[in-house]
Amino acid sequence: MEREASAAAATQYPAPDFELPNQFGEPVRLADLAGAPALVIFFPFAFSGVCTGELDEIQGAREEFQRAGVRLLAVSCDSKYSLRAYAQARGYTFDLLADFWPHGRVADAYGAFDSELGRPVRASFIIDEAGRVRAEVRSGAGSPRPLQAYRDALKELASE
Repeated sequence: MEREASAAAATQYPAPDFELPNQFGEPVRLADLAGAPALVIFFPFAFSGVCTGELDEIQGAREEFQRAGVRLLAVSCDSKYSLRAYAQARGYTFDLLADFWPHGRVADAYGAFDSELGRPVRASFIIDEAGRVRAEVRSGAGSPRPLQAYRDALKELASE
């Protein structure tokens, strides 16, 4: 059962590595991003209302994340073809990753997969330069994650 929107929960554990194709079919591997922080955003479905609102907000704050050196990675179980159409339709300039097959394997590794519904839950992970999860932001099915929670977690990470 999903929780309502929660602020970034402080934590620290190794982020599960993965390799997934982005919307252009290019492989993106978490280990290749070592040395820079990343925000991994699991979302249920491309073209759905709450997901689109969240990713539009991320796109609007993209420069803020870029200035902080944060790589944005949004992950769903949609195919790379659907994700490419979604990114083009919405103007997203960050990577959308297809956890299509094996279905939801990466989301499951992060504890962010709802096996009953066959989709990721709304869960985001702030990963530091050393590849450790430093904060999680989660929300329920109809609740967007607050952008401020990402800002707060990244501010805390930068101050260390």
